[in-house]
Formats: sequence, C-alpha cells, structure tokens
Amino acid sequence: MTNEHTNRAADLRQWDNAHVWHPFAPMSAYREEGAPIIERAEGFYLFDVAGRRYLDGISSLWCNVHGHRVPEIDAAVREQLDRVAHTTLLGLGSVPSIELAKRLVEITPPGLTKVFYSDSGATAVEAALKMAYQFHRQKPCGPEERNLYATVRGAYHGDTIGSVSVGSIELFHRVYGKLLFETVSVPSPSGFRFPDGMTESDHHAHCMAELERVIVGHADRLAAFVIEPLVQGAAGILVHPPGYLRRVRELTAAHGIPLIADEVAVGFGRTGTMFACEQEQVEPDLLCLGKGLTGGYLPVAATLATDEIFDAFLGEPVDGRTFFHGHTYTGNPLGCAAAIASLDLFDRHQVLANVNENAELLKRRLETLAGHPHVGDIRQKGVMAGIELVRDRETEEPYDPRLRMGHQVTLAARKRGVILRPLGDVVVLMPAPAMPTELIEALCDVAFESIDEVT
Repeated sequence: MTNEHTNRAADLRQWDNAHVWHPFAPMSAYREEGAPIIERAEGFYLFDVAGRRYLDGISSLWCNVHGHRVPEIDAAVREQLDRVAHTTLLGLGSVPSIELAKRLVEITPPGLTKVFYSDSGATAVEAALKMAYQFHRQKPCGPEERNLYATVRGAYHGDTIGSVSVGSIELFHRVYGKLLFETVSVPSPSGFRFPDGMTESDHHAHCMAELERVIVGHADRLAAFVIEPLVQGAAGILVHPPGYLRRVRELTAAHGIPLIADEVAVGFGRTGTMFACEQEQVEPDLLCLGKGLTGGYLPVAATLATDEIFDAFLGEPVDGRTFFHGHTYTGNPLGCAAAIASLDLFDRHQVLANVNENAELLKRRLETLAGHPHVGDIRQKGVMAGIELVRDRETEEPYDPRLRMGHQVTLAARKRGVILRPLGDVVVLMPAPAMPTELIEALCDVAFESIDEVT
C-alpha cells in the first residue's frame, strides 16, 4: 500500500473506534482486535482498505444470494435511480413495489395474496404480530381479545420489542424482560443435549406432546404461533425433524390460530427450496421475508397475508379498522427493483439446483468432522450449517464461555482469508445460495483448518 492508503486506513480505524457502535459486538474486544474495514467487493469476495481479500463465508450476515456487484442487479438499481430513488407508499403507489408484490404472491405458498412492506426482518415480524392481534379484534366471528403468542424455545425473530418478546435467546433478551409482552413457549424439537437422560426419539415425542398441550390449552388466548420454519438460525442452526412444521400447522389451523412463518433467514433458497414451508406443504397465514429478498443489496422486507387476515381490516375510514403501521422507506423503489432483478436470476442461473448440489457437497465435507474430539454436533439444512464445538466430545462438556472458542475460530479463519461469524461456540457456515462449488470447498478447507488450530 502507498503511504496515502496506509494513512487513510489508519484514519478509518481511529474513526471507527471513536464513533461507530457495532451491532452484537463487545466493543472493548472489537477495538482491540482490529476487524477488517471492507471497502469493496467482487463476486463472493470482500476486500478491506488494506487490500486484503476475504471469501464471504456468511453471505454478509445471511442475506447475500448471488454474490456482490452482480451486473443484473446493479443495472436494475441504476435504471431505477434514473426514475426515482424513493417515494412513499403512504397514500401513493409505486411501479417497483407493485410489480414485486405480484411476483411474491406468485412464488410464495398458496393463499398469501397481500404484501405489506417494511425494511428489515424484525419489522416484518413486528407487523405480523400486530396484524394477528388486530385481526382477532376485528374478524367477522369476533371480536376476541387474544394477547398471547406461542413460540419455540431458542427462537430469534429480531430486535424490536415485539420480535424480542417472541424470542427466547437468554443472552440477547434477558435484560429487556420487563419491557416484553406475555408469551408461552414449546420446547425446540432439535438440539444437541437432551434433558433428563432422554434419547433423541424420546425428546421428539415429548416435543410433539408439549406442542399439542400448549396449543390446545391456550387456544382461546393465542393471537398467533410464531415459528422459524425448519431451522432455528440464531439458536445455533437447530434443524427441526421432518413433520414438526406440518404438525404445527395442523394444530393451529384446527384451533383458529394464525401461523406466522418467519422465513427471514431460511427463505430464498437457503434450505433447498425457495421457501422452507414448501418442504412440508405448509401454507401460513402470515409470512415474513427479508434478508435475501433483495439479493442482499438493500433493506426491504415484506409481510405477506391471506385474504382472511386482510379482509378483517376493511371498512369505512371512520370505522377505525385500518392497520395504522408503516415505515418511511416502506416499499423503497430501489430495493424493490433490486428484488425483482434478484428473483429473475433464480431461474436464469438455476440457483436452487446450485443450492442442492452445494448442500450435498457440504454434507460430505462435514461428515469428515464426525469423529473430531472437539466437535460435539454437526447440523445442516441446505446451505445452512452449524458446527458445535465442545471441550470433550465423549462427555459433551462445553468450553468455558470466557474462552470464546467460536470467536477464536473466526479470527483464525480471517487470517486465512475467510469471513465467518459464530453463534457462541457454534461455527456457522452460510455460503450464498449461488456460490460456486469450488468456493464451497475452499470455505470448508479454511473452516476445518481453523477449528483444528484453535481446538
């Protein structure tokens, strides 16, 4: 690097440490470690201000789909810039938001006919929670005062107050306990350590029984059941057993409880199908989308609803049945244009076929870790994978959290030119759905070498 570049990098580091409060970051440690400052990208690689290249092994926090600087998406955004960058949907329409809504209705599970835009996964969930609550107060067979939500333990649905209320990751959520509304939870049917000496099959049977007990027991109070279909991402890539999602749908439908499917993390191909619900032929009442919606380009999210939900909000303005909820950048035209271009690329580049090929490759590579003395569990669905590190594989003894072993693996990977981000001591591999096979191999090579080095 030239002296000019060196000085600029030093200035940026100083300003970053002085002024930027990073999300989910223990800032004292962050400042000491000197994380890369990304300046540009190309394909599936990121480049920092020092010119170092990194393979993007986490899809820029699980949202990138086709890589960076994709010509077709870039062109769509530039073309939209020549028209209008932003205009409100409060009382007005916009061409890209209308066209994208039609596309989403065509590709999502049947019955979802209305699209409400927001700007992140958390806000998509927040809108769904409020829709469900207001629906019960205004539905034709109502009104009913239902103010309880059912969730799966270990859930993560975002960081706004409503989405935190239906989440249950202790580290993230415990400090806000007194701010949250009431929920009831069912045990997660996936995991590594099972309670009270249960076998895996015992635990699954217990979870099915608890699911029915909770739904039936609270049926008259439940505003909705909220679930991450197939995979609980932030809980450590917990993969649900086949049939669990289907059973949730059967029970909620039988008792008139709206099902909110949070596909923010699992949607747009990551589990092997465009949407995870497809794999169990589940049609939710509300579907939350974000992250990969725009190909990972711009912050646009969507909450899709059925006609039954939507119709409960119809009436004369004086009736006060309106959904009084929205965001300044709702349905941003640039983001919607990027999303339309991204959806076009799924067919043009056969992205779902690529996901399934890469999922098989990941499975084969991960099998080589099965006997590793410090790998307690390996969980995978599609191109979502979690490798849980333990001090002792035989006893399943975890590492002391103060060691931050998962984080140490990401630092070792960074030295090798790969960006990873752990969930505690679960090392997460989250390649973009369109990543080519040879880069999946490179990602696995570095991740496994880094685990060996640290453990």
